[in-house]
Amino acid sequence: MLPLPLLALTLFGALCAFMPRALAQSGGETPVEPKDVRAWLVRIHDAASRRNFEGTFVVSAGGVVSSARIAHFCEGKNQYERIDSLDGEPRQVFRYNDVVHTLWPKARVALIEQRDQLSSFPALLRDDDNRIAEFYELRHQGSDRIAGHEASVLLLRPRDALRYGYRLWAERVSGLLLRADVLGERGRVLETSAFSAVDIGVRPRPVSVLRPMKKLDGFRVVRHAMIPTDLESEGWTLRERVPGFRQVSCVKRPMEGAHEVGQQGVGAPTALQTIFSDGLTYVSVFIEPFDAARHAPATLAPTGATQTLMARHGDWWITVVGDVPVATLKAFADALARKR
Repeated sequence: MLPLPLLALTLFGALCAFMPRALAQSGGETPVEPKDVRAWLVRIHDAASRRNFEGTFVVSAGGVVSSARIAHFCEGKNQYERIDSLDGEPRQVFRYNDVVHTLWPKARVALIEQRDQLSSFPALLRDDDNRIAEFYELRHQGSDRIAGHEASVLLLRPRDALRYGYRLWAERVSGLLLRADVLGERGRVLETSAFSAVDIGVRPRPVSVLRPMKKLDGFRVVRHAMIPTDLESEGWTLRERVPGFRQVSCVKRPMEGAHEVGQQGVGAPTALQTIFSDGLTYVSVFIEPFDAARHAPATLAPTGATQTLMARHGDWWITVVGDVPVATLKAFADALARKR
């Protein structure tokens, strides 16, 4: 799954068995010029942030299927988002621009964070370069129908072994991403997610997002402050850059579980999180002091397309996670060095 929870657009796979026949009927593949790759991806990216839509979103990864009800509204420069989980323990996520509230109604806990929109897919680098075409080849695979909408089908093939491939279904008129498959070696589907039903162009209802964010009576409110920083200032460096990836964020944040034992505020233990992107996906590197009581032996844990590598680094515990092959995580872990 994509690293952050908001609009983790990576989509449903129950129809995968029918796709080869459907694509053959649509006329096969058509290469897309490198200069047009970014234009396609920008259209998908902008549709997710500038369109009003509501729908049911289903994710299948690692043998687990989960679903959520998603609503996104845009009024002027303001964005509003609401995600209600439909499986397992009830959870609600509300976003107003960069302020995010995550509510667990059963436990009566509300987590408040301020973060940018690094969760959107495709990630896209924040400048105007076209480096994505250096690492991915884009092909148009005709058209298909998803959740009642006509969609263009795009295949992104990685040009090296450090990335996964993607098959994307973008709604023909708006460009909204309706479905996406994450593809491993030989095109094997690792994770798939999709709207099973979606209405595009709905009337915006900001109050459905703002009202629950203000009504927190009876909830234990936990505030996670993200403190901007950089690797160098924190005494770390990457000896070698992983091809295609650039640092897009670096913050100090409360360590996992700190709020559960009352360790908040000044002096609370923090972890360093640095996020890297190749313009399409993300890799997060977490660094925290090693604690033998908390940290298990080094492990590699896959969940669908998401790989997690955890290992000791001297007096530190390193966690590298992302929707990338294991070799990419190891490249980051091996390049990480403590400055003298």
